[in-house]
Amino acid sequence: MSSHEEIFSPACLNEVFPPERTDQFFEALFGDAEDGAYDIRLSLLSGNADTLKFLFELHQRGHACLACNLTHGLPAVFLRHPVINIRGVTAELARRVGWEDGTWTWSLGDTEEVSTALHVIPLVLTREK
Repeated sequence: MSSHEEIFSPACLNEVFPPERTDQFFEALFGDAEDGAYDIRLSLLSGNADTLKFLFELHQRGHACLACNLTHGLPAVFLRHPVINIRGVTAELARRVGWEDGTWTWSLGDTEEVSTALHVIPLVLTREK
């Protein structure tokens, strides 16, 4: 197991992006968490000294439809939605590996369909040289 996998364990990532944030997100969007079609989880894809790659995983809820029209606009929503708090999430991830403020940047990719029950949004933190 690499040091990044040890640092960014599932427990750590649940602290940085708690599972209950999904319900808070849907309550803010729709007024009721039950209207959400997916659960949002943060996972580590890979990491090295200068780049950390994460995924926001969108897992289908029950029999809800995880259609592309529900998820493809999400990166733009995630960029500005206060419940998602992408700036706070990225700052906490960078802090956990000892990267000082102002020494790294982040980017959010486009939604990718892994399966009908799982879509992902790449999140990349890059340390500046």
